[in-house]
This record gives sequence, C-alpha cells and structure tokens, in this order.
Amino acid sequence: MAPYFLRNFIPKKDPSAEGQRPLYRALLDITWIQWSLVFSGWLAWTCDAMDFFSVSLAIPVLSKPPPVGFGRDTATLTNAVTLTLLFRPIGAICFGFASDRYGRKWPLVWNLLLCCVLQIGSSFCKTYPQFLAARSLFGISMGGIWGLAIATALENVPVDARGFLSGVLQEGYAVGYLLAAVVNLTVVARSVHSWRTLFWVAAGITFFAAGLRAALPESEVFLRAKEDRRAQQTPGTSAASKTRVFLRETKAMLVKHWKLCIYAILLMTGFNFLSHGSQDLYPTYLQDNKGLSSYLATTATIIGNCVRSLVYSTGGALAGAISQFVGRRLTIVIFCCVIGAFIPLWILPSGFGGLSAGAFFLQIGVQGAWGVIPIFLNELSPPAFRATFPGVAYQVGNMVSSASARIEAVGGQNLRTTVNGRNVPDYAKVQGILMGVVAAFIVIVVILGPENHGSHFEQHRVAFEEGGGQDDAYVEQTTRSPAGSVHVHVHEKKDDSPA
Repeated sequence: MAPYFLRNFIPKKDPSAEGQRPLYRALLDITWIQWSLVFSGWLAWTCDAMDFFSVSLAIPVLSKPPPVGFGRDTATLTNAVTLTLLFRPIGAICFGFASDRYGRKWPLVWNLLLCCVLQIGSSFCKTYPQFLAARSLFGISMGGIWGLAIATALENVPVDARGFLSGVLQEGYAVGYLLAAVVNLTVVARSVHSWRTLFWVAAGITFFAAGLRAALPESEVFLRAKEDRRAQQTPGTSAASKTRVFLRETKAMLVKHWKLCIYAILLMTGFNFLSHGSQDLYPTYLQDNKGLSSYLATTATIIGNCVRSLVYSTGGALAGAISQFVGRRLTIVIFCCVIGAFIPLWILPSGFGGLSAGAFFLQIGVQGAWGVIPIFLNELSPPAFRATFPGVAYQVGNMVSSASARIEAVGGQNLRTTVNGRNVPDYAKVQGILMGVVAAFIVIVVILGPENHGSHFEQHRVAFEEGGGQDDAYVEQTTRSPAGSVHVHVHEKKDDSPA
C-alpha cells in the first residue's frame, strides 16, 4: 500500500458535504453578517500591514537629524523592523490563547486598539532607543492579528467557500502596503508633521477596524458554546472553572500535537523565506546587477507591489478556489512549480520590461501558494486552537526568515560578477539559488505532510469545553438563518488523518 501522504494527496470527495456546490452558489449563501465578519478579518490584516510598513516607508526621513528624524543610518534604523519581527511570536501566543479561551470578538478588538495606541506612541518618540522600545512592543501586538483575523473570517462561512476566501483574505497584506505607500506619497509630502502623519493615519484606520469588529456579533462557534455552557451550568461553576478546563485541554492538545506544531513551523519558515527571498533585496539587485537607475529601481519596486496586490486578489483567490477541488497540498505544489519555472525569467533579462514580466510571473507562483495557507493551516490545526496554532506557526516562521536579507547579502559577498566593468555582488545568482532551494523545500515538506481538506472545524467544541483538546469532539450545532429558521448540522468525524 502507498504511504499515507500519497494516498491523501488528492482529497476524496464526500457526497454528504457541502463542498460539491459551484463556488458562486456558496458565495450567494453567505449572509451579510458573515460577509461583514470576513471584511472585518480582511481589514484587520490590512491594518496590520499598514502599521508595519509605516516604518519601512519612513526610513529615508527617519535617517535625517533631529528633530525631524533620529539621525541614524538606514542599516541601524532597520533594527526597528527586525525587533518588530522578533517579538511577533509573543503576541501570537498571548492573543491566540485569549481568543481560543474567551472568543473571537473582544481579543481582536483589544489587539487592534493596542496596535493603534502603540502606533501613535511610536510617532511621539523623541529618541532612537524610545523608538526601538515602542516598535518592540508593537511587534507583540502585531503578532496576534493574523491568527485571530483569519480564524474569525473562515469559521463563519460555508466550507465550500473557504478556499476562495482564503486567497482573498491574504490579499489584505498587499493592500495594507499600498495604503501606506499612497499616504506616504500624498499626505505625508504635504504635512508639516512629516513621517508622523503616516503613523497617525494608520492608527486611525486601525481604530476604525477595532470599532467595526466591536459592532459585529461574536462568532457563531462561541455563541453556541456559551449557550451550551449556560444551560449546563450548576451552582458553584464560574469563569475560573472554564479556565481550568481550557488549561487542561491545552495541555492535552500539546501532548498529542507537538509534532504537528514543529511541522507547521517548518512549513511557515519556508513560506516566509519564499516571500522575503523574492522581495527584500529586489531594489538592490536591480541597481547593482541590472544597472537600473535608482529611479527605475524604485519605480519597479512600486509597480511590483501594486501588481502584487492584483496578484494576491487573482492568483491567491484562484489558487484558493482550485484547492477546494484538487486539495490544498497539490495546489501549493503546483504554484511552487510555477515559481521554479519562472526563476530564469526573473533573473536573466537585462531590460526593464523583461525583468517586470519575470517578477510578475514569479509572484503569481509565490502569492498563489500563499493564498492557500490561511485555510490549509486552519484545517490542519487542532480544531479548538485555530487562533493560536496558525498564528504561532506563522510568526515563528516569520521570525526565522527575518535572516533572509542577511543570507542574500552574505551570499552576494562570496558570489561576485562584473557589471559595466564593476565587480559587484551577484544577487541574481544568489536569489535564484535561494528561491529554487526554498521552493523545493516547501514541495518536500508539503508532500510529506498531512492534510485535513474540508474540515468542519466550526462544529467542534471550543477550548474551554470538556474534550475541546481532542480532535473528535464534534457536537450538534444549531445555527439560525436570517429568516429565523433553525438548522441543525451533525458532523461525523472522518478518519482521514494519520494516527
């Protein structure tokens, strides 16, 4: 018999599941409240990116002498970005556990409000050490957003729409960059407060996202759990008892799934290297290896990020929709093969047009593979810990991959080439090798790993209910349609995961 990972590579069709409907039918069945929750999750992720990229875009101004900036060079100022990345796993753990214990709504609201406060606080820093401290704390708040936002959005929509919406949700990160870039080029350029204006605008949008989430209802999964808990509550029970249950179920989950945690971190390390490896040194590569002017290199970078937003919404959503039918892992493998196929076009041309085409098609592969990740990790997660598990895996992988620019820079010091009579780092070769190795690594990890395609995780017990830490703790779930009718869904556990 073939190994499990090959037998499960293409998911088996379940005739009793929703997943056989056309995509448009599934989208039409989503209520306005569900759409609002999806938009709320997307907006939270967009604000997360806008807040983060505010520093990157402001670095040229931050390098100016006080009182305008901090009078530090670019390399020193990027330490603020590095510290933000390094502290993100702490936020993923803290806010993830809070969401799995108390519900999706208020932990995300407080998380967004904390991002807002720290973004404003960063703008009022007078010295560079103060700025580093503020951005480190901001990294903690930023780390919680992705896991909470994705869990909120995906658990409130039909199973057969989750693949497509997974790709759409990932688009928020590129949109956040675009919003920050537009504000930086327009509002900041006309403001007497310089770079601080960008931070204030980003904080204002984040505050709006928090208000929107506060105005929307709690996730249906937690409403059901709290109603059940209230109906079964006996004298003497309290919130403390739920916390004790939560801690016990968390321990049971970790004992059972520690190997899965390591697998998810390895997977997300590869994916974050995929993003950073194709983006971090791209402007430097265009100038040093292709001889483009600083203006053309900057233009190419801006165009690339604008296109990236389009690619996220098309490639990511397309990949997510495809994964609904052929499986998450096979879709990732397909788009990683696209990356490998277009690496030569990405690094070999010398003209602006050829380089732009190569970057576009390479990002189709990168962002297409990324579009599957939100739903893939949510289905793979222990069902009661879908805010903590994906968020921590993502942020730890991001932390490890923060060294990618350094790896490429050191590689360029050892691999040299001659351009217009100048001996320069061969970033084209270094990036090509790195992207090829990372894409191959992801393919291997994905093929050897598990998949829980079409999981009905919304019908699982939450983490503060008895048995929530077990994979088979599914319950009858009652939901109410907009017309007021009641529907009861019963999910039988499918034995489609490895022991």
